[in-house]
Amino acid sequence: QVQLVDTGGGLVQAGGSLRLSCAASGRTFSSYDMGWFRQAPGKEREFVAAISRRGGITYYADSVKGRFTISRDNAKNTVSLQMNSLKPEDTAVYACAADQGSTWPATKEYQYDYWGQGTQVTVSS
Repeated sequence: QVQLVDTGGGLVQAGGSLRLSCAASGRTFSSYDMGWFRQAPGKEREFVAAISRRGGITYYADSVKGRFTISRDNAKNTVSLQMNSLKPEDTAVYACAADQGSTWPATKEYQYDYWGQGTQVTVSS
């Protein structure tokens, strides 16, 4: 089992940057593919990015490709999401998630087993 804590959200102007972090407890962090999802008000939660267990493979939603970068540090049990060139439509609650399955890339909520509590990102125009 793993527990996830998301941090790093905040208010930023359009065109700015934010870095989200997700800290994981437990000794098996490297056994999970990790993902970031977001949920805007009135909308369903959507996939943002995923990274493989060793960090060698990443996958992004088209809406963030080229602007967001997912990374992980297995020695520190952390996964991060660097968000650049932010747009008002990026406003959402962002949450990390851990996937112990074998499907890659995992882009659906049900494929993830553990979730962080989420952190609010607000991008003003």
